[in-house]
Amino acid sequence: MEVAEDIIIVGGGIAGLATSLGLYRLGIRSLVLEGSDNLRSAGYALMTFSNAWKALDALGIGDLLRQHHKRLHGNVTNSAISGLQTSELPFETKGKQGDHEVRCLKRKLLLEALAKELPTGAIRYSSKVVCIEESGFFKLVHLADGTILKAKVLVGCDGVNSVVANWLGFKKPAFAGRYAIRGCVDFKSSHGFEPAFKQFFGKGIRSGAIPIDDTTVYWFVTWTPSNQEEELEQEPAKVKQLVLSRLEKYLMKHPWELLWGNISKGNVCVAGDALHPLTPDIGQGGCSALEDGVVLARCLAEALLKEPTGETKEKDEYKRIEMGLKKYARERAWRSIELISASYMAGFIQESHGKMMNFVRDKALVGFLAAFQLKLADFDCGKLIIS
Repeated sequence: MEVAEDIIIVGGGIAGLATSLGLYRLGIRSLVLEGSDNLRSAGYALMTFSNAWKALDALGIGDLLRQHHKRLHGNVTNSAISGLQTSELPFETKGKQGDHEVRCLKRKLLLEALAKELPTGAIRYSSKVVCIEESGFFKLVHLADGTILKAKVLVGCDGVNSVVANWLGFKKPAFAGRYAIRGCVDFKSSHGFEPAFKQFFGKGIRSGAIPIDDTTVYWFVTWTPSNQEEELEQEPAKVKQLVLSRLEKYLMKHPWELLWGNISKGNVCVAGDALHPLTPDIGQGGCSALEDGVVLARCLAEALLKEPTGETKEKDEYKRIEMGLKKYARERAWRSIELISASYMAGFIQESHGKMMNFVRDKALVGFLAAFQLKLADFDCGKLIIS
């Protein structure tokens, strides 16, 4: 039996929930399909820069989240090789889009805030998509439990291994050559850390600690394995010693794929990690997913709320949706290419094994990298207003 839905969003992560909430703010209902049986809280925390807070304000949940997360004053970088401080950059500066605002945000609180604003029944849990097929002007979404959903619009926010991105013809994401371990420490009382992003650059490694609030600190270690470490990965006993079972393997799309790939096709598109999986080196993964959600909701609403023309209703609506998604793709393509490229290059410099590169990084490039991070965040995705 087929169940009709106007808009289906695959994936209940940041991009999926932000898109759904953006549409809801504009008076349009959508259904979010989440494969797990509850909200995914993996990832612990994420850096949120000015561009993210503009998107959160557009969605109407910025002030709620500010109450629970400290504003960070700056970035302090030290060399793990020399032990010396190599850079200090204040975050409380003004950019082209206004004052910079940087906080470390608990992923669980962000997802809960987004989900809480949605109407009852907007998220369907335990709903794994197994395949997609076309049916005239609609898409049929087949779920693992046998349910078939008939959608006017299909949005893929289902992460790096996206079923929807695969349907659009994107290649599987490539290994970026870097790994990470990260987590949160909850102190019983005040941790006493100053509200700053502290990081350390070493030989092929980057680590850091960021206060979230008065009692919680987010920490991470990312590194590019040397040839010797890559060889150790092949031996199970030594793999355990390297705790590879707890590592995150970072995947990415090559930026040129977005030049000739289909970000949208007909009434289907992708957003978030399904569109632009980023390495964590510029802190823009979650931020850009929020941007996607606001822009996509606005473009879709403009298309869906227009008065129909003289054509048949289904054909006219399909054409309007197609044009709306093309507009979204145009707005997000170059932004995504910029972020993918910048993220990879920043990681390459920050986690180099070469002595010369490490010397140049610590002496000349570290301050540039921190300032470049702020420059990338000096972006406004706009408000949820349709013309």
